[in-house]
Amino acid sequence: MNLRVWKWQFWQQIVLSLVLGVAVGALIHNLSDNGKATAEDWLDPFGDVYISLLKIVVVPLVFAAIVVSVGRLRNVGSVARLTGKTLGWFVVTSAIATAIGLAVALIIKPGKGLGKLANETTETEPVTWTQVLHNLFPSNIIKAMGDGNVLGVVTFAVLFGAALVAIGERGERITGIIDDLYLVMQKAVWWVVRLTPIGSFFLIGSVVATYGPSSLEPLAKFTGAIYLAVAIMLLLGYPILLQVFGRVNPLKFLRNSWPAIEFAFVSSSSIATLPIAQRVSIERNGVQPEYANFAQPLGATIKFDGCGAIYPAVAAIFVAQYTGVSLGIADYALIALAAVIGQLGTGGTPGPALVALTLTLTTVGLPLQAVGYLIAIDKVIDMARTALNVTGQLTVPVLVAKSEGLLDEDIFNSKPVELTSTEADETRDRPRREPPPEPAPA
Repeated sequence: MNLRVWKWQFWQQIVLSLVLGVAVGALIHNLSDNGKATAEDWLDPFGDVYISLLKIVVVPLVFAAIVVSVGRLRNVGSVARLTGKTLGWFVVTSAIATAIGLAVALIIKPGKGLGKLANETTETEPVTWTQVLHNLFPSNIIKAMGDGNVLGVVTFAVLFGAALVAIGERGERITGIIDDLYLVMQKAVWWVVRLTPIGSFFLIGSVVATYGPSSLEPLAKFTGAIYLAVAIMLLLGYPILLQVFGRVNPLKFLRNSWPAIEFAFVSSSSIATLPIAQRVSIERNGVQPEYANFAQPLGATIKFDGCGAIYPAVAAIFVAQYTGVSLGIADYALIALAAVIGQLGTGGTPGPALVALTLTLTTVGLPLQAVGYLIAIDKVIDMARTALNVTGQLTVPVLVAKSEGLLDEDIFNSKPVELTSTEADETRDRPRREPPPEPAPA
């Protein structure tokens, strides 16, 4: 075996970093008087820098990708039909995830038989449709970019791209400039992505150092319910949809999508995973770039099967059981409705899982104070939630692309390319613009 780690494949480097991170985190937790303080002082800063580097380039990447893809979607199919199918599958998969979450919670009963839990303080505010509209249509796009309101950036980019198409030749010149910006941002993103093994070490090390096994004991059933529901959706829900409706091999899909799923688990951020997910969708799953560059950013802003479907469903049942509130069929229906529709309200807001849970509990009339019981283990379950988010965001483009003839099955079925290679920057990521024809001789 080659001992030069930098020569290993990318996924092997990440696995090594995860193993080392877990080992170092366990040592800190067991040997330090205060593992959480040690993690905050020595591990969190480096992990936060890595995530910040990714997030700082994601917003301009999303803007450029959406603007360019809006014009190109006209060449591959009806924009309205593609958008409608994408949103339709978002709703269907979210409904399935919510149903799985409810079923698992009702069987496991995570809130039964618990003693008094430590209630960490947290500020929660009900999500209103006014907030959703403000996220969708920000009054200041520069401020929206600075605040990380990616949903607002997507809305503006769609409007901007449609306007460029409408003005004709002048719009094409501006589109060309934004196309070049997209290529520049891709290159910047992949410089940062090469640091993933280092960032993974600090991120996972911080989690293990902060939360020891003893901290999970009171909420072990709740944590287990979340992970079980996530596993069912990831290993059964999506694969069945891909097999039945997409007519593609679900095992190959999981193999192709693994780099993005793995990174989502470590980073706990769908937005930070977007550059990897977008490249996986195009280079490994074979989704046509014009559509993938539209669907992936859209999914990263409003498609949260882990945070917005399974988590609020399981947590609502937990809160009801813990506080002794009886729920009926109508309450379960309201939980499902709030989880499916309310995902739109989580886009562009910090802590989407907490926002989704607050909306669900408010809808059913359960006490918001109980949210504080779950804060202590939020980071542990957030890794599973985000991995499922990203898996769903990758599944829907494959389903839609297959139905629209936009899926390259040769790429999908071939041996996965190494994502750290630069070859795809110039070949698969985007069609190259042809140079202008030379003037005819006089």
